[in-house]
Amino acid sequence: MSGGDAKKLVRSPSGLRMVPEHRAARSPFGLDEPPWVPDKECPRCMQCDTKFDFITRKHHCRRCGKCFCDKCCSKKVPLPRMCFVDPVRQCAECALVSQKETEFYDKQLKVLMNGATFFVTLGTSDKSELMVCRLSNNQRYLVLDGDSHYEIEIIQISTVQILTEGFTPGGGNTRAIGMILQYKVPGSDEVTQMKFTAGEDFNCNKKLSAAWLAAMHKVS
Repeated sequence: MSGGDAKKLVRSPSGLRMVPEHRAARSPFGLDEPPWVPDKECPRCMQCDTKFDFITRKHHCRRCGKCFCDKCCSKKVPLPRMCFVDPVRQCAECALVSQKETEFYDKQLKVLMNGATFFVTLGTSDKSELMVCRLSNNQRYLVLDGDSHYEIEIIQISTVQILTEGFTPGGGNTRAIGMILQYKVPGSDEVTQMKFTAGEDFNCNKKLSAAWLAAMHKVS
């Protein structure tokens, strides 16, 4: 993993982007830049139908590539999934989506990369191992460290089930206490299961573990 984390600055019609040097090292959360609708194919705003002329100029949304007038495409919003260095112009609909994703990048993703401690049970084993679980810096692997070491590629994960407690028939708050993860072993169709359980002892920060599980739920 460590050899492919280098990044480079590139310029596109949409703006400056800081991207991995090797495409294979790109984040599984990343998006490709969309092709822009050609100018000749959009004589009018694709939102409000205003006709473009010398005064009313056309702008392309950096997320969807469609063509809009300034009024319908005036917001400049961060777009971390496309690795833009600065906020970029987006239509109102795309801006809302990007704003929600930015919250994920600013909060949940950092929680996952900082890691948390769990008791991890592999397959049908009745033995568990205390391990620190975190997302790798390039966001491509779930890394588990204890007496054993595992690296699970995010794109190989097929199922994430968050385990909770505290639900009552009449309603009430629930608390994340663990997770069941299923993933494919590279090079085969075999599916492996891992169970993560938040520790009860004083060495395990249960609040941190719950936050990590909540962030993992956002990913799934």
